[in-house]
Amino acid sequence: MPAASSVDLTRVLPAARIPELPHPYFGKVRDCYDLPPSDGFPMGRRILISSDRISAFDRILAAIPCKGQVLTQTARYWFDATRDLCDNHVVAYPDPNVVIGRRLTILPVEVVVRGYLAGTTSTSILTQYKAGAREMYGHTLPDGLRDNEALPQAIITPTSKAFDGGHDEPLTADEIVAQVLLTRAQWDEVSEKALALFARGQKMAAERGLILVDTKYEFGLDENGRILLADEIHTPDSSRYWIASGYEAALRDGTRPPSFDKDVIRSWVVSRCDPYRDPIPEIPAEMIARTAQVYIDAYEAITGQTFVPDTTGDTPLDRVRANLAPWFTA
Repeated sequence: MPAASSVDLTRVLPAARIPELPHPYFGKVRDCYDLPPSDGFPMGRRILISSDRISAFDRILAAIPCKGQVLTQTARYWFDATRDLCDNHVVAYPDPNVVIGRRLTILPVEVVVRGYLAGTTSTSILTQYKAGAREMYGHTLPDGLRDNEALPQAIITPTSKAFDGGHDEPLTADEIVAQVLLTRAQWDEVSEKALALFARGQKMAAERGLILVDTKYEFGLDENGRILLADEIHTPDSSRYWIASGYEAALRDGTRPPSFDKDVIRSWVVSRCDPYRDPIPEIPAEMIARTAQVYIDAYEAITGQTFVPDTTGDTPLDRVRANLAPWFTA
């Protein structure tokens, strides 16, 4: 495993703007292109390129070497390991930072599965629980749970997906059906698949000395109405992991269990400015290298595989362009 100082800070993919590819859509961290319908893909396919951008406070903070490759390859590991539970959108991996997937009609509900009383936001179950709430997201939690304690069973805490830039809103299963976001049959199938995926994730994580605490899933419908898993699965960005060896002591002491500390850059920024109002100071190379190493360490801990950065091509963008050339428009 390379030391943080060995991370090549010059090989980054800050963006993947490729004019030869059709119908672009640029997100906070991914640059996407939609391919037209074709044989076998009546809804078309989508090229999803994971850049190395890191986003927080509704803005881009920096580009972190290897981040895009780590996330794409971690999701690939989990997509391959869970296909028997739920088919997914993956068609091909033409590049370490790229997945080509079926275009789907994304379901308007974000599915978050939680196995522990954890979280820090105002809508997290831990924050609500400490404020006295016991009924949340259609579930009743017992009295007497400690911070970060395992729940009696994993629960789904769904929210509406705010496609127009608004805020996600907490939902219950009955509200999802009553608001015609999903049919009862669709919600039952999504719930069953999500809990099965989470159980598989927890089991495999435990074998690696990790605790999969909570995660979010995104599902969509194909042209035949089948429910497929989309986006990503069990990556360090979509999931919370704790290090199992330190969990019991942290629970006993009332401290936060050890985890992959991806907040190193966020903490550095917050200590120096109001990130929602002020210009972001230039982030030093040492901080960027440390964050890159966190992602590499996470990949290796989660998958049990050695991370090998792809150094082909003069730059990562040159490599991505070469690997996607077969999909360029004429």
